[in-house]
Amino acid sequence: MALASSVRVPYVAYLRVYEPLAAFPEPERSYWARYATREVTPTAEDEQRRALADLLPTPPVPVPVHESGDAFVAVVDDVTCVCPWRTRLRGWQALEALEELLPASVLDAALPPVVRRQAATDYERWRERNPDARPWIRAATWHVPVRWFVLFDDDEREYAKGDQVPALRYRTPMVQARRRVARGLRTLRDALEEGPLIDGLVDVGRWLEDFHPRSLVELDYGGLVHAVPEGQLVEDRSAAEVAEGLAALREGDGERAGAAYEKLSQRWSAVRERQFSS
Repeated sequence: MALASSVRVPYVAYLRVYEPLAAFPEPERSYWARYATREVTPTAEDEQRRALADLLPTPPVPVPVHESGDAFVAVVDDVTCVCPWRTRLRGWQALEALEELLPASVLDAALPPVVRRQAATDYERWRERNPDARPWIRAATWHVPVRWFVLFDDDEREYAKGDQVPALRYRTPMVQARRRVARGLRTLRDALEEGPLIDGLVDVGRWLEDFHPRSLVELDYGGLVHAVPEGQLVEDRSAAEVAEGLAALREGDGERAGAAYEKLSQRWSAVRERQFSS
C-alpha cells in the first residue's frame, strides 16, 4: 500500500538489477516467490517517502534499524525477477558518500556526529558478518551518470505519460548490458587516457558481474521527471547520444564524438543547475 503523502520525492534516478528467483538461496527464494504473488507491491515513491519519514524524528534515523523486506518485481519472458530494496545497506553506503559531499558544518546540523558514529559502527559490524553483500539498486541525485547510458540502446527506451507525471526508463537483459560495458571500455581506453569516465564504467561493470546472467537491468529516471520540462523529457535521447559518441570514437572522428558529448553535457548541466533555483 502506498503511503499517503503530499511530499514530493527527491530528484533521484536509479539503476536497478532484477534477478530471477533462482538466483536467491533458500529460504529467501521462497520468501520472494510468495512476495511476488501480492496483488499490490510498493512503488519507488513509497520507498522514498519511507526513507524521508525516518529523517523527521529527533535525533533523525539515517539508516533503518531493520532491513527492508520489500522489493520491486518484474516478469521477464514468464520468469519472475525481483529487485530487493535493501534500504539499510544502501543507507549506510549513502551516509558514507554524504560525508564526502557536504561541508562538516552542514552535515553536523542535519545529522549529529554521534548519530553518524553509531551508524558507522553498526555498518562495520554488519560488514564483518556480510562481507559479500551488495545492493541491487544504485542512485544518483539531480542527474543520470553518463556511464549508466552505456548499458542501454535507444530502442529500449520506454516513455509513458501517466495520469499525474510522466515516466522514462530503459530496460535491457543483463547479457546485453555486460556486452555494452565491455565494448564501451575498449573504445574509451583506445581513444582516451584513464579518467573518471573509464573508472566509473569499470565500477559499473564489476557491479553487474555479481548478478545472475539472466537478470534484467533497468535505468529509471525516477524523481528526475519532476525536474525536466515535459517537452525536453519527450525529446531526451541520452542513450542514443552516448552510443553516437562511442561510435564516433571507434571511427576516429573526435569532432563528432565531441559534439555528441557536448549535447549530452548541456542537457544534464541544465538539470543540475535547477537544484540551486528557489
